[in-house]
Amino acid sequence: MPLETAGPAPAAPAPAGPSNPYVRLLATPGARAFTAGNLLARLPMGMFSVSAVIMIAGAHGSYALAGAVTATGLAATAVVAPWTARLVDRYGQARIAVPATAVAVLGSLALVLCVHHDAPVWTLFVAYAATATTPNTGGMSRARWAHLHRGDPASLHTANSFEQAADELCFMLGPVLAASLCGALFPEAGTLTGAVLLMTGVLVFAAQRATEPPVTPGTRAASPLRTPGMAALLAVFLATGAVFGSMEVVSIAHAGGAILALQAGGSCVAGLLYGSLRPAARVGRRLLLCLTGMTALMSLPLLATATTGSLPVLACCLLLAGAATAPTMVTGMTLVQRLTPQAQLNEGMTLAVTALLGGVAAGSAVGGWAVEHAGTVAGYAAPACAAALALAVAAVGTRRA
Repeated sequence: MPLETAGPAPAAPAPAGPSNPYVRLLATPGARAFTAGNLLARLPMGMFSVSAVIMIAGAHGSYALAGAVTATGLAATAVVAPWTARLVDRYGQARIAVPATAVAVLGSLALVLCVHHDAPVWTLFVAYAATATTPNTGGMSRARWAHLHRGDPASLHTANSFEQAADELCFMLGPVLAASLCGALFPEAGTLTGAVLLMTGVLVFAAQRATEPPVTPGTRAASPLRTPGMAALLAVFLATGAVFGSMEVVSIAHAGGAILALQAGGSCVAGLLYGSLRPAARVGRRLLLCLTGMTALMSLPLLATATTGSLPVLACCLLLAGAATAPTMVTGMTLVQRLTPQAQLNEGMTLAVTALLGGVAAGSAVGGWAVEHAGTVAGYAAPACAAALALAVAAVGTRRA
């Protein structure tokens, strides 16, 4: 802007905020501190299962045992996580997250000791099940954004997009870091590093008390499951999880795990771009559009394997398929936030994550069976069908949102 050369200076307008919505978001007082702690705590979420598989399979020579142990931990998480989140809503993030994380870290350390000292097999299941107390750090971070930007749909939309991109980044980098540590150092290195990062990150996150959502002691509200529309939305998350689980197993079986980074990368970029758009006035309708796009794009890997069999073509299709993931998850989480009472946000979002993980487990089983017994083409049909199921459920159950 050119400088004035004559006459009295006009009154200066109020300084405008930065044009980039993510810069504005992280300029929120206290946001950088709790975000740094949360990202540090969230990175191990992509490390623990890979580290456990490498560690257990290396010691016992059985990937079946390693898979069974991690599946047990996932099942325990599905049961324990909503109760942990309810305690967080009732007593506060700092009071619950720190001791819950300490129990989970002790479970990880117990697993390392059991593997290292060749303890009975049943101890592996017990130790890994103890990690189910790990709090939903992503949900707690989203609850903070919802508290800080209540009444500001645009900022909350950007925050949800940022959180989804962070999820994708952590699940993209976590397995690579875990495999590198286990291979370069020793088999237990991935689990030990993940435990240190998790405990450190949660301590940093919990220390940021100024941004912590307030609690209402003594409140005994009904479960968010009873909120109209919530059950249908959780069913959508369940089917969406099946998309991710089946796509992961089939892609690993067909082309190795590295190719999955393209899907996560596409989702991460799409999530950041989606956050710069205006939030939807009717979130239910936007969710239907996102699920329609995901259903269409998830058919691309199926078409690639059925027609060309080319790995470069499949890689491009996975990159495009990943572009539908983050917008769908962001919109779904926004709808969860709208349906869930403010005092139960942690529980509501943890229920969504639990449904997603349940879908991942089911999708992994279906995709693994399909690719082993019917081939890659049939395997890639599983995520396409799961996406279509999610769309159908959303069309029936969330059309009024």
